[in-house]
Amino acid sequence: MMTTPEPIRRFIEATNAGDSEAVLHTFTADASLTDWGRSFQGRQQIARWNQSDNIGVNSNLRIVRIAEVEGSYRVRIAVKGNGFNGEGDMTFVLDGHRIASLVIS
Repeated sequence: MMTTPEPIRRFIEATNAGDSEAVLHTFTADASLTDWGRSFQGRQQIARWNQSDNIGVNSNLRIVRIAEVEGSYRVRIAVKGNGFNGEGDMTFVLDGHRIASLVIS
């Protein structure tokens, strides 16, 4: 498996540690996040998603596989917690050391 890019690794570690501030700081200020068609723009809206769908439901994430595809990273994630449980795909677009876009499908 390829080496996990640092912003993605920090996002997963912060989620698993329950560290909301660290999760938000993995994103650019104007990042976008789409979770099964629901869209969130900027850190303030991503903070709401984090409370309703991520740390707020005690999500624990584990990378199953990761691949670089046309400038983005497609990550198969195994999720456990008090919300969604199972596997899903996260597609990350990075901007330097932060996440510019995350699409969950």
